[in-house]
Amino acid sequence: MTVALVAGFMTLLDVSIVNVALPSIRADLGLSSSELQWVLSGYAVTFGLLLVPAGRFGDARGRRNVFIAGLAVFTLASAGAGLAPSATWLVVARLVQGAAAGVVNPQVSGLIQQLFEPPERGRPFGLLGATIGISTAVGPLLGGLLIEIFGAEQGWRWIFYINVPIGLVAIVLGLKWIPSRPKQERTHESLDPVGVVLLGLSVILLLLPLVQEREWHGPAKWLLVVAAAAIMAGFVVWERRFGRTPLVDLALFRTRSYGLGAVIGLLYFAGFTSIFFTFTLLLQSGLHYSALEAGLAVTPFALGSAAASALGGRVVNRYGRPLVVIGLVLVIAGLAATDLVVQHGGWATAVPLLVAGLGSGLVISPNQTLTLAEVPVERAGSAGAVLQTGQRIGTAVGIAAVGAVFFNRLDHHGGDWVPAFRTSLWVTVAFVVIALIAALGDVLLDRKDTRTGKEELITVNRRG
Repeated sequence: MTVALVAGFMTLLDVSIVNVALPSIRADLGLSSSELQWVLSGYAVTFGLLLVPAGRFGDARGRRNVFIAGLAVFTLASAGAGLAPSATWLVVARLVQGAAAGVVNPQVSGLIQQLFEPPERGRPFGLLGATIGISTAVGPLLGGLLIEIFGAEQGWRWIFYINVPIGLVAIVLGLKWIPSRPKQERTHESLDPVGVVLLGLSVILLLLPLVQEREWHGPAKWLLVVAAAAIMAGFVVWERRFGRTPLVDLALFRTRSYGLGAVIGLLYFAGFTSIFFTFTLLLQSGLHYSALEAGLAVTPFALGSAAASALGGRVVNRYGRPLVVIGLVLVIAGLAATDLVVQHGGWATAVPLLVAGLGSGLVISPNQTLTLAEVPVERAGSAGAVLQTGQRIGTAVGIAAVGAVFFNRLDHHGGDWVPAFRTSLWVTVAFVVIALIAALGDVLLDRKDTRTGKEELITVNRRG
């Protein structure tokens, strides 16, 4: 678990840590706006592209070797990114980094399913949820700290170098501690290459216009979303007719806990990750905070998320989906309070962001546990990968939607950053509110099923 969570932390940290380093990278390498966007979003594209095929491969051939291979490539790509002498070199290194992260991450949730019985999974999934929440929230702080220590010119390189020693230690300990699957237990069924191609095409066609929303002007880019939907429909048809083990077991979505949990995750990540995108822009470009100060300003969210994730993992089996509902309500309350105080400066948001972070900790890890609770171990990697793919798509959708509103309002208000942020914040809240509706629906349906079961039991007893 230690090795798996450290690897998961590194790969998810690289989603957000680059945000505060973008001005330094641009000044040092002379990146264009398009190249800068690809440094940030190219990682997300290749990350999302590899999640499901890598999860499926780990399920079939054994997760240990896939995990180690992905971690080795991620470590090498991190070193390459830190050494980058040019924009093209850095973009390519980030693409490889993202692909390797997509290989590593589904093995983490798959290993939890493999190593723990269902009643025991609450705590390890709580730790995984804390890792996801903290890595995303603490990224700007760690990035700002490294830039403060090593200077603007070299600090951004250490954002990538720091992965190298950690990655090497994790590889050694992973080889020692993570159990390998005996050869006789490995399956040699088809890995569904047609399904891999169809799903990969649909994911990349969906993500490209979202992550390039600010760079590709005009409405034509949204035709790629239509093409993605058509290819996804073809993927669903193919998976239903595939005679052997499919890439994605679509029957999982008929299990309410998995289907609604995946929707909640997608919607929550659309709101959750966009907070740091717009808030760090406000702090650095609008309020002229240093990279370190911007990172410190979002630390209360990370602290709240860490504390609540540890608690949520312990009590999720007792309280179930209502715990997620409580978390979503706290996030909405914290963000609404942030809107009220942000005009007084970034430090005034400390308490509201702490409340939102506490709520986030009660959403991510409990939702992960509940969503994967009824998934068979032999499908754990691919099921977890589908869940994470939804989270990556949610992230891209959220940043595109919130970012579009943010920059539109920035132009409308003549470059006044605070009202632009406040308006965009309510788009974030809207995503979380829709996630809350989905969670409430699951709670109400669960109570209905319980009531129906009790009535049937009473009827049987009377007949008896």
